Amino acid sequence: MEKKLKIGIIGTGSISESHIHAYRKNPNVEVYAFCDIREDRLKEMGEKYGVTRLYTDKDVMLRELPELDAVSVCTWNSQHAPCTIAALKAGKHVLCEKPMATSAKEAEEMKKAAEESGKLLMVGFVRRFGNDCAIVKDFIDHDYFGDLYYAKATYLRRNGSPGGWFGDKKMSAGGPLIDLGVHVIDFTRYLLGNPKPISVYGAVFHKLGDRRELKDKKGYTASSATGKEEFNVEDLATAMIRYDNGAVVSVEASFSLNIKQDEGKIELFGTKAGAKLDPELELYSQQNGYMNNVQLCMPTALSFDGLFEQEINHYIDCLVHGTPCKAPAEDGITLMKILDAIYESASTGHEVVIA
Repeated sequence: MEKKLKIGIIGTGSISESHIHAYRKNPNVEVYAFCDIREDRLKEMGEKYGVTRLYTDKDVMLRELPELDAVSVCTWNSQHAPCTIAALKAGKHVLCEKPMATSAKEAEEMKKAAEESGKLLMVGFVRRFGNDCAIVKDFIDHDYFGDLYYAKATYLRRNGSPGGWFGDKKMSAGGPLIDLGVHVIDFTRYLLGNPKPISVYGAVFHKLGDRRELKDKKGYTASSATGKEEFNVEDLATAMIRYDNGAVVSVEASFSLNIKQDEGKIELFGTKAGAKLDPELELYSQQNGYMNNVQLCMPTALSFDGLFEQEINHYIDCLVHGTPCKAPAEDGITLMKILDAIYESASTGHEVVIA
């Protein structure tokens, strides 16, 4: 293409660098402007990446840069909806980091803004763009597993609270469920064919906190909302999700848990075969009357490297060529409905039906 797309970054925290690196590798893109409420961080990032259009107010940036084509929203969770809606109303395409919002209601308002503006709103479900996902999806599409009726997804950290705003519910809207669980819930739902959730039963725990008392705990930063270190979110969440196609998914996510080591594992169970991603892919079936286990000898193909590059390249491809989006706003709304229902179930102690 002759004209490069001009991209703005709203929120220049750590996750934004994954977006920036990926954009800089795409020949159709110019990283054009940065916006962040922290002037020190904004200046540091501008100098680091050679960006001179720096703003501390998103509305000023959107107003003064009509030539901006699209943005990535990389703020803390409570600002996803306001920043996304503002950008869409200003006529910009948006890639919004996960979770899409702090509630399904906010997510629906974001989708409405996208429809009214005629611009693309893509959600940052980055696990959909992994090589591991592509390989498992290939087996599914070739009916290797048969009817996939159950899945287990874990994203467990022994001592992994990120600190800062992640522990402040006003900014994050929750703990490991909305930060980590959203990844594996979306990943399993995507592999199952994006079925409609019909009910959930969930529980959350506030037992170990962020373990700041440990002598080797480092890297704490104060929440921008209160000026002090907060931790008022859950440290462990668990849920059972039931879908309209009969499939059930069990989910666990933690910031703090008394386990031997961190764990990130996906297990799928079908009528013909099962699988485990941990992170290598193992397949379990029966052949010639015997149980059969297979570990794929494809470590490079199963690498998590390049996740954000593939996500950003897809986003740009959607904008340039009109390619159908793999992570549309509709899927973000569905995930927010699941998360809302899990937190509601945890609060009431009862199963919650999703309308």
